Amino acid sequence: MSWIHSVLFLFLTFRWCVTGESSPEVTDDGAPMEKTEQEALYSAIQGFVGDSWNGSDLYPDPCGWTPIQGVSCDLYGDLWYVTDLTLGLVHENSLSCATSLKIKPQLFKLKHLKSLTFFNCFTSPITIPKEEWINLGNNLESLEFRSNPGLIGELPETIGSLTKLKSLVVLENGFNGKLPMSLCNLTRLKRLVLAGNLFTGTIPDCFNGFKDLLILDMSRNSFSGTLPSSIGEMVSLLKLDLSNNQLEGKLPQEIGFLKNLTLLDLRNNRISGGLFENVVKIRSLTDLVLSGNPMSSDDMMGIKWENMGNLVILDLSKMGLRGEIPLGLTSLKRLRFLDLNDNNLTGTVPSKELETLPCLGALYINGNNLSGELEFSRKFYEKMGTRFKASKNPNLCQHVVSEAQQYVVGLKSCMMEKTEGGLVIKQTWSNLKKEDESSSSMGVMVTRHVLLSNGFMWDLLLELSLILLLNLLVC
Repeated sequence: MSWIHSVLFLFLTFRWCVTGESSPEVTDDGAPMEKTEQEALYSAIQGFVGDSWNGSDLYPDPCGWTPIQGVSCDLYGDLWYVTDLTLGLVHENSLSCATSLKIKPQLFKLKHLKSLTFFNCFTSPITIPKEEWINLGNNLESLEFRSNPGLIGELPETIGSLTKLKSLVVLENGFNGKLPMSLCNLTRLKRLVLAGNLFTGTIPDCFNGFKDLLILDMSRNSFSGTLPSSIGEMVSLLKLDLSNNQLEGKLPQEIGFLKNLTLLDLRNNRISGGLFENVVKIRSLTDLVLSGNPMSSDDMMGIKWENMGNLVILDLSKMGLRGEIPLGLTSLKRLRFLDLNDNNLTGTVPSKELETLPCLGALYINGNNLSGELEFSRKFYEKMGTRFKASKNPNLCQHVVSEAQQYVVGLKSCMMEKTEGGLVIKQTWSNLKKEDESSSSMGVMVTRHVLLSNGFMWDLLLELSLILLLNLLVC
């Protein structure tokens, strides 16, 4: 049959020479790439990389034996089509974007595109097209804009037409303005990241349809207003990060319905109520960060912290909290990080109980009104190192033998020196404090007893010295 193949080959060659038909690009798998798809790919990349880039010469078979870094393909029928496109220096051999680039319409003609990523591509100010996104709505499942400071303006309303999206990442760009309400159409999302932009306005109250959403990160923007109650209907949510915004008001009680949530980060907002009573219902939490919210009226003692046994990170710093450090915190056996600094906490530190926490690796209680003596062991201080801070508590002290063994920088020693009647008397700081407060306390009586005894001994030594001096004069 070999002669039949030879005749067929000669016939096809003669036909291409006579008719002028071009041969389709054939990959190493034997399947060709659709011609208009290939041309659209070359043109789209050229718009980002620069006009000097010649894809047909450099990569004649982009889905086969001359692949382009950042381009992936798949078979549809008997032809190859682009399914994944990443532009920017994700890897060392990736195609870098030109300073003055163009978003060509051919980008939106890649009819089977499932994933599109722009990484550090847009450095000069540019707005992205608005209408063309509709053309990708049938297939696109992942859209990412990462680290593009030149991307400015509002997020296009037509982004909401990409209803098959499972991941939308808009991270650290220059986008501003309000979020388009069309985002509410993207109910298939599993990940929604809008962090590190300049978005303003309120958070849309339309999360009731996002049953599959696992990650919601809207941190580091300028969102304002209250948190919508529909946020409690994202029943699959694992991570919720709304930190570093201007959110205010009371946290909705519906947030307690997020029974699968492991991370809640609300730091540096203006939320002023509803934090503890609603958050403690989420027993799945491992990371709870609420610092920098003005919760001055809340008393930590009323919270059943022992019900949150999965906590690993707990940051309640700079909230104006009052009351004592609750013993319930000492039952959190998985806790690794505890930050209570810069509040108005009072009372003594449950040193021995906190030291029993097996995983604790960082403890910050500085900047409060705590009092008494720290009773941590030397082993505890050595374990914590600089990850333990207790300074700026005026009435708190530590036991030290010498300055070389002062474990907590900025904290006074419980052993103080007092000068009285020409004598230097060493006594505990607590007794010295009692003496200043009331001369009738037991601590003062003990101190006075020591003082009188020393005074008697001083008189006796003085008399002996005089006798010796007179004997010398007589001699």
